[in-house]
Parts: sequence; C-alpha cells; structure tokens
Amino acid sequence: MTAQVREYSSIDVSSTAFWAEPADVRERSFARLRADEPVSWQRPADGGLMPIEDDDGYWAVTRHADISEVSHHPELYCSGQGVQLENIPEMFLEATQSFLAMDAPRHTLLRKLVSSAFTPRRVRTIEDQIRSQAARIVDQLLDTGDCDFVHAVSAKLPMWTIYEMVGLPEDQRVPVARAADLIVSSNDADVRGDLDPLEIINDATQTLIIAGLELAESRRETPTDDLMTSLVAAEVDGARLTDEEISAFFVLLSVAGNDTTRNTITHTVKALQDFPAQKAYLLQDFDNRIGTATDEFVRWASPVMTFKRTAVQDTVLNGVEIAEGEKVVMFYPSGNRDESVFTDPNAFDVARTPNRHVGFGGGGPHFCMGNMLARTQLQAIVGELLHRVPDLQVGEPDYLVSNFVHGVKSMPCTV
Repeated sequence: MTAQVREYSSIDVSSTAFWAEPADVRERSFARLRADEPVSWQRPADGGLMPIEDDDGYWAVTRHADISEVSHHPELYCSGQGVQLENIPEMFLEATQSFLAMDAPRHTLLRKLVSSAFTPRRVRTIEDQIRSQAARIVDQLLDTGDCDFVHAVSAKLPMWTIYEMVGLPEDQRVPVARAADLIVSSNDADVRGDLDPLEIINDATQTLIIAGLELAESRRETPTDDLMTSLVAAEVDGARLTDEEISAFFVLLSVAGNDTTRNTITHTVKALQDFPAQKAYLLQDFDNRIGTATDEFVRWASPVMTFKRTAVQDTVLNGVEIAEGEKVVMFYPSGNRDESVFTDPNAFDVARTPNRHVGFGGGGPHFCMGNMLARTQLQAIVGELLHRVPDLQVGEPDYLVSNFVHGVKSMPCTV
C-alpha cells in the first residue's frame, strides 16, 4: 500500500472555525462522522506551527472502538513523531511532550523511572496536600466573594498541587503555570495577540525547562521531602533520569497537570449547575457516589480533545486502508459521545455505569499516568464546593479556541 491522493471529507474538523464552535455544535459533526465516516480523511489542521510541504492531511478517528484500537497497538501507530494534531517542530517534541512523544523501549523505561518516584508514602502525602489545598481554596473563595471561577478555583488547585508536590518555590509558581498555559493556548487570538505562536511556545518552553533544570540541580545539592528529590534519585535497573529527561517531564507535568484538571473542574461545576437533579443526587450520598461521578466529570469535559499517532506500516482500521507514514488522530470528545457505548451520551449522568470513557486516553501504554491524581483533585474540590458553597452560581464560560484542550479562559461566579 502506498500513500495516494485522497478526497477530503465534506465534514471538516480541521478549521479554526470548527473549533471555535460550541462543543454541542461540534458534536453534531462528530455524530455524522461516527455514523457515515468513522475513519475520515481530513485536510491539514489550521494553525500548524510548522508548515510541511508534503503534508496532505490525516485520518480522523471518531468511534470509541477505533480510538481504543489505535491506543492499544503502538506497534502499528507510533507516538514518536509527535502527538498533537498540529505540526510541531521536532526540537519541541521531547522537550514539551516527554514520554508522550516516545515509543518503546525508551518510553517504557522513562515511564518506569518516573513511576518509581511515586512511592506509596509519596502518594499519601500528595493526597493529603490536595485535600488541604482544596479546603484553603474554598476558604479564599468565601472571603473573596464574586469573582472569576477559573482564576480563583479551577486554575489554583492543579497549580498548587503540582508545584507543591515537586517543591517549586512559591514565587515561581504563577509565572511557570502561566508559561504552561501559553503552550496549549497560543493559537487563540485573544491569547496570542500580535505575537507569533511559535515565538510564544518557544519562550514558554524555555521558561519551564529552566525552572525544571534549576529545581533538579537544587535537589541534588540539597535533597528535601518532595517529588523532585525522588525523581533525581530514581533508578530502575541501573538507569537514572538525565537532566533533559527530568526537565521534559517537568514541562509535561506543568502542561498536562495544570490544563486538564483545571478545565475538568470548570466544566464539572457548570454541568452540576445546568443539571440540578444530578447535583441533588450526588449530594444525597456524596461519599459513596463521588467515585462513579468522577468518571462522568471526565467524560463530560473531555479535557484533552485530540491526540495523534503515525502509522509505522501499512495497515487497516475499520475497513479503511492506511499507508505507512500517514497521521491518525483520535478525537476523544467524539469517542465519549459514541452512541454504541454510552446510553443517552449527551446527558450528564453522575450515576453512569459502566463508564468506559476515553478522557484519560483509550488505554494502552500511553494511558494517562496522572489519572489518580486528577481524580483526587476533582473529588476534593467538588466536595468542598458542594458542601461549603451550596448557593454557588456560575455564568457563561469564555471558551478557548483550541483543537487540543477543551479550555475555558474565564467563567464568572457568584458566591
């Protein structure tokens, strides 16, 4: 099988205009694709940071089963050529995506090294930190009153969690979190202004890399009780993380840990207001129902919307021939609304079970490593808000224009 000239789908999911539409409008297009073209050929995405002369498009994968198929077969669909829908310069791949943009055996080793730093005692410490942070954030919200919910709550919890966890000095946390946010939001016109997105990403990446390197060096000289100290000491079969690998993981942790949890919190609070019967049901037996509800929070929000793979050989996906070297992009919001998997998928149902969402990825070796951290954060902050701010009201969100994260820039709230 060889690459060939293909006809683009009439249902375009590559344009900036498409991603500027509300999520429910985008879902109509995804529903048509799931029904008629579950693996469709699409033109190159708007907003690529690096034009590629021979880039003629990609395969959009919209059904739940096909997303799972791609995710579970890295021997057919690799990650090492980047995971974002847009074209990213090679120099940014590992520096910003760490082991997300790697394949076995290097991916396997790095993931083991990082995992080894999350000892049971470390995990318990992090969970205690999260619960304390959630309580403090709601204390501040009650003191502040009416405000922007994203700034006051959603963005604050993951930033505190990640940077307290790794031991980043407090005076560096806000600018480092801002740099992480810029990496995934630089294509939004309101965010970038007159600046070149590539320049924004370059500057933001350098900010994060330098912060990660300086922190790693500091912990080698003066070990403390934090995750960075564990990372610089981590060893598996005689292998240790290099400075470059540690800084790349710091970038990944900053970007993935901040944006995904922040946006899931925001979408969840809005959904609990829009579906009051679901909020009441959850409150009736919060401790026993929040675990199941958390999966629905993630499915509903679908905080990461796309991930790319590259075919490493000629293959066939759902009857469609895919040539070696062609890009395959998984659309997680579509998989999370697949009628063949979810009953009444456009309803927010905190009692939904089973809930085989792909909000943490479709499974396989790249399944989200931070999923338990995200679950703990969601359960802690939602519990604090529902029990201590029962009359909280939020307004309409101002959405980020992005094909990568389901982002909310701001959302007014009344306490």
